[in-house]
Amino acid sequence: MKISRRVFALTSLAAVLLAACSPQDSGKSASGAKREVSLQLVAEKAKGFTVGAMMSTATVYVFFDTQCPHCGHLWEASAPLHKRVKFVWIPIGMINPSSTSQGAALLTAANPLALMTEHEASLLAGKGGIGASSSIPSEIADAIKANTQLFNSFGAESVPFVVAKNARSGQTVSREGAMDSAMLADFIGLDSAP
Repeated sequence: MKISRRVFALTSLAAVLLAACSPQDSGKSASGAKREVSLQLVAEKAKGFTVGAMMSTATVYVFFDTQCPHCGHLWEASAPLHKRVKFVWIPIGMINPSSTSQGAALLTAANPLALMTEHEASLLAGKGGIGASSSIPSEIADAIKANTQLFNSFGAESVPFVVAKNARSGQTVSREGAMDSAMLADFIGLDSAP
């Protein structure tokens, strides 16, 4: 009897953790219409912060929520690729109010790389991430809201949501969920040699 309660408790916890990185209200139209994932649209419309190889022709866009542990794992997995790839991290607000305030802090940070690294270490340690003011400039709050709407328009159901041009195929690729460094490199079509 105790084993089945433990299994139930662990299963329930896993479901809660996975749901934590999925939008509660996707904001999609009643018809369920979604637009095709467009790299150009993401590049033009999304507001994020850039880390990695600023002059790289390989650009990876990551829609993320600051309260999502899977996003934290992807942040860590992307670090070994920073010398070869430009990453644009696009905050959205879907999990709780801290999502927007922490996203705003990252968008306005003088050193978003250092602040995001600090934030994700705190989040993955179960400490909730960085402290952030709930007083957000309206243009930053509007940008995060627009990021969230763009994410929803693609029919994405969870974060992290990665959009890139695969270097081997030349095709726009998108994927939900965290990956390790090797999977991420393969997903975007990087050769294995650094």
